[in-house]
Amino acid sequence: MFAYFFKPSWFLPDAHFDDVYRIDYQKLYASGIRFLLIDLDNTLIPYDIDVPDQKLLDLFETIFKLGFEVVIVSNNRYSRIAPFATLVDLPFISSAKKPLKWGFNKALKQFQRKPEKSQVLVIGDQLMTDIYGAKRMGYKAFLIHPIKKRSEKWYTKINRFLEQTMFKRLKKKYPAQYQALNLEKR
Repeated sequence: MFAYFFKPSWFLPDAHFDDVYRIDYQKLYASGIRFLLIDLDNTLIPYDIDVPDQKLLDLFETIFKLGFEVVIVSNNRYSRIAPFATLVDLPFISSAKKPLKWGFNKALKQFQRKPEKSQVLVIGDQLMTDIYGAKRMGYKAFLIHPIKKRSEKWYTKINRFLEQTMFKRLKKKYPAQYQALNLEKR
């Protein structure tokens, strides 16, 4: 029922990947993207892990060498985000209240340069917070398959339930994009 109050296009990601390692960051940079707003939980690490592994550290090294500016934007609390962000040497916004614009606007202030909307990409694992929030801001959005659903908090499980309704609407309204994005895997 709730899904009928929202435009389905607000929940349609620009791309869908199994994980953050499958994104072609070099191609992304060549396309004009310069600023990444990345979710933490179940996008970069599962809820039950606190620190990045070497593979993730190597990925961030590659991203930085390409010239991207990155900010972690998470709805989780400061005590959860700060240790991870410190280890990766990234600015972050905790308690971002996604999909509201507040957290995204606050994250933009963390960048060295002022980004244009066409230069910003949001990467996250949830339609209801990451993708919808990005689309409300006018940004591109990549949906990542959640790393480990079993470790999610109760409120995220509610979002996952609502997400399924929206996936059904996307499949009905945009069948070609739904198939091209391989959203059946969700």
